[in-house]
Amino acid sequence: MGDHTVTRAQLSEAVYQEVGLSRNESADLVESVLDEIASALGRGEMVKISSFGSFSVRAKGERVGRNPKTGEEVPILPRRVLVFRASHVLKNRINDVLTADER
Repeated sequence: MGDHTVTRAQLSEAVYQEVGLSRNESADLVESVLDEIASALGRGEMVKISSFGSFSVRAKGERVGRNPKTGEEVPILPRRVLVFRASHVLKNRINDVLTADER
Protein backbone atom coordinates (compact mmCIF):
# COMPACT_ATOMS: atom_id res chain seq x y z
CA MET A 1 0.00 0.00 0.00
CA GLY A 2 1.61 3.26 -1.12
CA ASP A 3 1.46 6.78 0.24
CA HIS A 4 -0.65 8.16 -2.60
CA THR A 5 -2.97 11.11 -2.07
CA VAL A 6 -5.86 11.88 -4.42
CA THR A 7 -6.00 15.61 -5.16
CA ARG A 8 -8.77 17.89 -6.38
CA ALA A 9 -7.04 18.05 -9.75
CA GLN A 10 -7.08 14.25 -9.99
CA LEU A 11 -10.78 14.16 -9.06
CA SER A 12 -11.48 16.78 -11.73
CA GLU A 13 -9.51 14.76 -14.28
CA ALA A 14 -11.47 11.61 -13.37
CA VAL A 15 -14.76 13.47 -13.89
CA TYR A 16 -13.43 14.78 -17.20
CA GLN A 17 -12.52 11.24 -18.33
CA GLU A 18 -15.72 9.54 -17.11
CA VAL A 19 -18.42 12.13 -17.79
CA GLY A 20 -17.03 13.96 -20.78
CA LEU A 21 -17.44 17.50 -19.50
CA SER A 22 -14.72 20.00 -20.36
CA ARG A 23 -11.79 20.19 -17.94
CA ASN A 24 -13.03 23.55 -16.61
CA GLU A 25 -16.58 22.25 -16.15
CA SER A 26 -15.23 19.14 -14.41
CA ALA A 27 -13.14 21.25 -12.03
CA ASP A 28 -16.15 23.50 -11.32
CA LEU A 29 -18.33 20.46 -10.63
CA VAL A 30 -15.83 18.97 -8.16
CA GLU A 31 -15.44 22.35 -6.41
CA SER A 32 -19.22 22.77 -6.25
CA VAL A 33 -19.71 19.35 -4.65
CA LEU A 34 -16.93 19.91 -2.10
CA ASP A 35 -18.25 23.41 -1.28
CA GLU A 36 -21.77 22.05 -0.72
CA ILE A 37 -20.47 19.31 1.58
CA ALA A 38 -18.40 21.84 3.56
CA SER A 39 -21.34 24.28 3.79
CA ALA A 40 -23.72 21.59 5.05
CA LEU A 41 -21.22 20.47 7.67
CA GLY A 42 -20.66 24.09 8.69
CA ARG A 43 -24.41 24.38 9.34
CA GLY A 44 -24.20 21.28 11.55
CA GLU A 45 -25.99 19.01 9.08
CA MET A 46 -25.05 15.39 8.43
CA VAL A 47 -23.88 14.53 4.91
CA LYS A 48 -24.63 10.99 3.72
CA ILE A 49 -23.22 9.69 0.45
CA SER A 50 -24.81 6.39 -0.49
CA SER A 51 -22.39 3.43 -0.69
CA PHE A 52 -19.58 5.68 0.58
CA GLY A 53 -20.25 6.94 4.09
CA SER A 54 -21.48 9.80 6.22
CA PHE A 55 -19.85 12.94 7.56
CA SER A 56 -21.07 14.68 10.68
CA VAL A 57 -19.92 17.32 13.13
CA ARG A 58 -19.71 16.40 16.80
CA ALA A 59 -19.36 18.85 19.67
CA LYS A 60 -16.71 17.93 22.20
CA GLY A 61 -16.79 19.44 25.64
CA GLU A 62 -13.99 21.00 27.60
CA ARG A 63 -11.64 18.57 29.30
CA VAL A 64 -8.29 18.47 31.00
CA GLY A 65 -5.38 17.14 29.00
CA ARG A 66 -1.80 16.50 29.98
CA ASN A 67 1.42 17.64 28.33
CA PRO A 68 3.28 14.36 27.72
CA LYS A 69 6.73 15.94 28.18
CA THR A 70 6.14 17.86 31.39
CA GLY A 71 3.08 16.11 32.82
CA GLU A 72 1.48 19.55 33.28
CA GLU A 73 -2.32 19.60 33.11
CA VAL A 74 -3.67 21.78 30.31
CA PRO A 75 -7.32 22.66 29.64
CA ILE A 76 -8.57 21.60 26.20
CA LEU A 77 -11.28 24.00 25.06
CA PRO A 78 -14.65 22.85 23.70
CA ARG A 79 -14.62 22.38 19.97
CA ARG A 80 -16.41 20.80 17.03
CA VAL A 81 -14.79 17.88 15.24
CA LEU A 82 -15.51 16.27 11.89
CA VAL A 83 -16.44 12.59 12.02
CA PHE A 84 -16.51 10.23 9.04
CA ARG A 85 -18.18 6.85 9.20
CA ALA A 86 -17.58 4.59 6.22
CA SER A 87 -20.50 2.60 4.80
CA HIS A 88 -20.45 -1.18 4.82
CA VAL A 89 -20.19 -1.11 1.02
CA LEU A 90 -17.00 0.98 1.21
CA LYS A 91 -15.55 -1.16 4.01
CA ASN A 92 -16.21 -4.33 2.01
CA ARG A 93 -14.71 -2.80 -1.12
CA ILE A 94 -11.56 -1.80 0.76
CA ASN A 95 -11.25 -5.23 2.36
CA ASP A 96 -11.80 -6.96 -1.02
CA VAL A 97 -9.00 -4.86 -2.54
CA LEU A 98 -6.68 -5.63 0.37
CA THR A 99 -7.46 -9.32 0.15
CA ALA A 100 -6.78 -9.35 -3.62
CA ASP A 101 -3.46 -7.49 -3.11
CA GLU A 102 -2.33 -9.93 -0.43
CA ARG A 103 -2.77 -12.97 -2.71
